Amino acid sequence: MKAFQFPQQTAFYSGKVRDVYTIADKWLVMIASNRISAFDVILPHPIPFKGQVLNQIAAFMLQATSDICPNWLINTPAANVSIGKKCTPYKVEMVIRGNLTGHAWRTYQSGNRILCGVVMPEGMKENDFFETPIITPTTKASEGHDEDISREEIIKQQIVDEADYTVLEQYTRALFERGKQIAAKQDLILVDTKYEFGKIGDTIYLMDEIHTPDSSRYFYAEGYQERQAEGERQKQLSKEFVREWLIANNFMGKDGQTVPEMSEEWIATISNRYIELYEKVIGEKFVPQSLTDEEIYTSVTSALAKL
Repeated sequence: MKAFQFPQQTAFYSGKVRDVYTIADKWLVMIASNRISAFDVILPHPIPFKGQVLNQIAAFMLQATSDICPNWLINTPAANVSIGKKCTPYKVEMVIRGNLTGHAWRTYQSGNRILCGVVMPEGMKENDFFETPIITPTTKASEGHDEDISREEIIKQQIVDEADYTVLEQYTRALFERGKQIAAKQDLILVDTKYEFGKIGDTIYLMDEIHTPDSSRYFYAEGYQERQAEGERQKQLSKEFVREWLIANNFMGKDGQTVPEMSEEWIATISNRYIELYEKVIGEKFVPQSLTDEEIYTSVTSALAKL
C-alpha cells in the first residue's frame, strides 16, 4: 500500500500495522494495512484482509461503547479506513487482564508474583480468572518495546497526573466489562485487552482500535471449565497463536534472532483465523473487500470534504 497525499495533510506516520495521516492538525486518517507485528517486530509477509478485519471490528466496538466514554472515531469511509479526531495521546497503554494468560502467565511462571505493581495471588493455574481484572499498564514506546510500569510510577514520573489516571482506570474497567458482555453473547470470553486514550482540551477520548485480535485475546466459553479442570490448552481467538508459532521457531524479537520463514499456507491460516474472529465476535459473515489505492483515496477525500 502506497503513501498518500491528502488535501490539507500536515503529517504522516507509518506505524507497525497502520498508516496515520494528520489533516489540518485536527483530524486523523488511519489506514489499517495488512502488515502484522509480534514482539514489536513487523513480520515480513502481509496477511490478506487483516486490515479490514481490524478496522471493522474496531468501528463496531467503538460504536458499542460510545455511551461509556467519548471516542475519537467520526466515520469509516472504506473497509480499512477510519477518520477521527486528533487527540494528544497519553504515553501509556492501559492493559487489563481478566485471566492469567500470555505475558502475565510467563511472569507468573518465572516465580514473580508482582506485575506492574499488582500482586497476583498464589496457587493460580494458567488461564485461571483473576478474582477482579487487573490493570497492568505499559509505557507507549514510539520505537522498540513497550515496558511494564506501575500506577505509582506513572504518577510519580508525571507521565499522567493522578486525576486523569483515575479516570483512565475507570474507563478501562467499564470498557472491559462491556467488552466481556459483548463477547459473552457470542459464547466468547474477553481475556485481556488494551486501551489507548488521549485528550482534546479537558475531555479524555478513547483512541485507536479496541477489542480486536491485535489488541485483545478471546477464549471460547464453551468447554472452558472442562479444559481448565483437565489442564488442557484453552481454545482461543487472538494473535497469540502467531506469537506461539514464533516462540516455537526460536523468535521473540530479541537481538540476533531471525524471523522464521512464513509459508503461503501459514499466511492463509493466519488470514482465516482473523476472519474467524471477525465472524465470531461480530456475529456476521465477513465480506472481503479488495480496494485499489485510487478507491481508498477517493473515499477518504470525499469524507474529508464533508468535515
